[in-house]
Amino acid sequence: MAHPWKRSVFAAAAPLLLALSTLYASAAHAAADPCKVNAKSAACKAEQAKAAKKTPAAKPTAKAPAAKTAAKSAPEKPAAKSASKSAPAAAAKSKAAAATPASAKNSKNTTKSSAKSTAKAEPAKKTVTTSRTVAGRKETTIKTAAAGRPATLTTRTLTPVRTTATADAGDAVARLTTPSSQAAALRSSVAYVQDLATSTVLFSKNEDTVRPIASISKLMTALVVVDANLPMDEMLEVTDDDIDRLRHASSRLPVGSRLSRADMLHIALMSSENRAAHALGRYYPGGMPAFVRAMNEKARALGMLDTHFVEPTGLSSENVSSPRDLVRMLRAASQRPLIHRYTTDTEYDIEMRKGRTQTFRNTNALVRNADWDIKVSKTGYINEAGECLVMLARINGRDLAIVLLDSQGKYSRVADAVRIRKFVQNEVAML
Repeated sequence: MAHPWKRSVFAAAAPLLLALSTLYASAAHAAADPCKVNAKSAACKAEQAKAAKKTPAAKPTAKAPAAKTAAKSAPEKPAAKSASKSAPAAAAKSKAAAATPASAKNSKNTTKSSAKSTAKAEPAKKTVTTSRTVAGRKETTIKTAAAGRPATLTTRTLTPVRTTATADAGDAVARLTTPSSQAAALRSSVAYVQDLATSTVLFSKNEDTVRPIASISKLMTALVVVDANLPMDEMLEVTDDDIDRLRHASSRLPVGSRLSRADMLHIALMSSENRAAHALGRYYPGGMPAFVRAMNEKARALGMLDTHFVEPTGLSSENVSSPRDLVRMLRAASQRPLIHRYTTDTEYDIEMRKGRTQTFRNTNALVRNADWDIKVSKTGYINEAGECLVMLARINGRDLAIVLLDSQGKYSRVADAVRIRKFVQNEVAML
């Protein structure tokens, strides 16, 4: 049993102990929340900065109600020991409870504000893409227009386009007829290629030029002779009148040689024999003046308005024509089987006087090339005309007229024909 004096002392000290316990709890709470002690202190500011980092969306004023709640809840505990343990926990719980809704609310507001700001900064845009085909190339234009603002051009591109066979043909013709590296590589100053079936010009270089055509004239000589329906077995004799006194060109037909009209025409076309061509004109009804007149009339009938002849051999530089006119003459010549045969023979033997045989060969080496399918061919040369070559050849199943004038170099006209054939095949083989 305790002594009465001990009970008296304990009873007197109990209120004091209770007061000390309450004071201790208040001090502990103040230590846990420095803003309770001094809202302007450095510790309070540090605590607020720390809380702001953890909950950036929470308002700084949310701490004050939490602190008040904790302060009010601490004295309401009846026991000192219970108050000392629960006060810090209650304060922390109140802070979390106050901060969480505020953070969520502010976060939601921030998201809405950001969305509004983005919508305001970037107004709705409308993009319009248009395209069209120009000269075989596709032109694409992209325009971007924002609400309330004028449209702005952002992209414009040109790309090759392949649509129909017609577009392909137009594209290929545009590339070929435009000066290019292929045209620059040609040694002929005049070059012209035309599809006879469609009249499509596949290549042109100085096509409007009117130039001397040299022995290409003999194609017109042949047209006049064949269309005159003169007897082809009639014998013609070479005389002094057939000697070239303008350029003094050599000939393998001596004066006094007698050949049939067919043989004269054959070697005039195949070997470009000038005396044979002159004899054909001289034996024409009405003589040479009538023959030259017939040549020019035939040219007009064929629509060769840039063409003029003064004699049948081409030795005169006054025999002139244009590429387009020569294509018309090639087309007409191709319709005469005899001209086709004589111009494409590789060689021909003729019995001369005293039992001698002369072998005449084609002046166009391409007729001996199995890779070429030539329907009509004729070469020519004088100083004023340069090296000349006209052909009607079948390439990739198409009849093409090829005209080459004023080529420089003995073999340049043949080389140019090979070049034209190659890039015509490459460019328009699929048309």
